[in-house]
Amino acid sequence: MLTARLPFTALLVSVLLAIPMLFGRVQANELDYWTFQEYMEAFPEQRHLANEFAARVRQPALPWHHASAVPVRIAMLTPDVQISDYWLRNRLSLTRRLQEMGLPYTLQNFSFHPATSIRQQEALLAQALRSRPDYLIFTLNALRHRVLVDKIIARGHPKLILMNITTPLKSWQENQPFFYVGFDHKEGTRLLTDAITRLTGPQTNYLMLYGSQGYVSQARGDEFIRLTSHRPGFVQRQAFYTDIDRARASQAVQQALTAHPDINLVYACTTDVALGAADGLQALGKRHSVLLNGWGGGSAELEAMARGELDLTVMRMNDDNGVAMAEAIRLDQEGKANRLPLVYSGDFAVVDRHTPADRLERLKAHAFRYSQ
Repeated sequence: MLTARLPFTALLVSVLLAIPMLFGRVQANELDYWTFQEYMEAFPEQRHLANEFAARVRQPALPWHHASAVPVRIAMLTPDVQISDYWLRNRLSLTRRLQEMGLPYTLQNFSFHPATSIRQQEALLAQALRSRPDYLIFTLNALRHRVLVDKIIARGHPKLILMNITTPLKSWQENQPFFYVGFDHKEGTRLLTDAITRLTGPQTNYLMLYGSQGYVSQARGDEFIRLTSHRPGFVQRQAFYTDIDRARASQAVQQALTAHPDINLVYACTTDVALGAADGLQALGKRHSVLLNGWGGGSAELEAMARGELDLTVMRMNDDNGVAMAEAIRLDQEGKANRLPLVYSGDFAVVDRHTPADRLERLKAHAFRYSQ
């Protein structure tokens, strides 16, 4: 039952059946990007650079031997006001890798919620640019970000690192950002979908819980819909955008399962959404009768899985991204930017409630090796 204090209609945009797919097609056409694999196939020389760079990321830092009179100036503008610790851990791993190699730097961080208005984000961006950074770390989740990124690319300075995206935009042609870094959302979704399929029965009626409208929801949510559309027994009952809000996700679950009691899978696109879904299932007394996934495998998800609140997740080797950004900056400072791939995508592992404790500890030791 929804309360007057938190009215359902004011909080959630219900997207029934075909509408999420329609939005996904519009988003894909307007952004017009290569997938990570398409880009590697279109530019084979990039695959060689990417493989060499990935090996560099996995290895310990080499000491910095160059004289640096002025520290490298870095500004980060990231949507880290959420339960997921992905952004925080990447900031920690970036700074600690730079410290380990001994490269002098300064860092200014500007935080916002994923649903923050474009006007507020533009104000934060202006504030970040006033510090005249050498490198700006930002993201590209929605068309609204494209406006901001276009302005930075047109300026030619600072050098732009786009975080949490591994799909270069075709329309930028040769005038690309300095570096794309993240975890291939579609590859993570493919791994997660295969694992979910192994855990479900012959009939899977699912609720799709998106985060906010944009690229991440498309690559994680719409991609799951596409991958399961040809698998027998998978039926989407309902879908909601939640703006990555835990309370909204909980209400969406309660609303959907009341209307469709045969739902036996809730597919969550983000950590905050997954934890909100767990709250909703708990309120209905259905936590152990409905399969629920996380996405990302950060601390909050792994702790929830240990408590029996999540069944499985696709775990990013999180600190790979921060290390990759530090190594990209280093190569550039050494005059070796030609050894840097345009795109770096980190590694994944699927874990569930039955993953042996020793394997999980090994994965955590690597994934959080700088951000513990």
